[in-house]
Amino acid sequence: MQDIGVDPVAHNRAAWDKYVQEGNEWSTPVSSGDVERARRGDWSIVLIGHEPVDRSWLPADLTGKDVLCLASGGGQQGPILAAAGARVTVFDNSPRQLGQDRMVAARDGLELHTVLGDMRDLGAFGDATFDVVFHPVSNLFVPDLAAVWRECFRVLRPGGTLLAGFLNPDVYLFDHEALDERGELIVVHKLPYSDVTHYSAEERATKFGADAPLEYSHTLTDQIGGQLAAGFFVTGFTEAPHQSNASAPYLSHYFATLAVKPG
Repeated sequence: MQDIGVDPVAHNRAAWDKYVQEGNEWSTPVSSGDVERARRGDWSIVLIGHEPVDRSWLPADLTGKDVLCLASGGGQQGPILAAAGARVTVFDNSPRQLGQDRMVAARDGLELHTVLGDMRDLGAFGDATFDVVFHPVSNLFVPDLAAVWRECFRVLRPGGTLLAGFLNPDVYLFDHEALDERGELIVVHKLPYSDVTHYSAEERATKFGADAPLEYSHTLTDQIGGQLAAGFFVTGFTEAPHQSNASAPYLSHYFATLAVKPG
């Protein structure tokens, strides 16, 4: 059953490029009105689900702050933060996702930079380059996390903050089709889960579609413990249900942490 020879970076790059073409909700850029309101100080962005991130997790004044939007393409968070005054770099694995950010920047006269790459390798940036790393739910698309947290720690300045959103690993216990099609929570998978270890390529194509992104569950030890092992102090935590998933009445689908690099 296992199909561990697949390249998750190449596969998921193509998958997210296709999502952009199909109008996925996380690939739909913000409007010019959203950008204009952000310029006036009226803005919000999401880190997990559809709930706006707690503004106290970000600097009170973003003017001149260097912000890395990590695996955060799609023309959503980056342009809003740029309109709020930050110097923004958007890093993503999908060229088309980054294209959405460039489109908004050109349309609304924003200055932001985009960089293509794997979130586990931030070698494009020097040490202590950023004041904030904003990392919405996305690390489910890579098989290992230690390098993600090490790189976030490296590129942050002392006193800098990491805002990270991620999935509750328990959501991978359930049968995908039963949950989405009938709203039934049927436990079928042993954790840790990944699309490539639990299904063959043929099975994935049947259940999810051949072009769907590959997903990997990660333990809370890897998520939170990994940040601590990289050197961070975790100073904030929150959770949220999925905005539409049938699991919402029973468990939090998303978690988020605020972590600080010691100064």
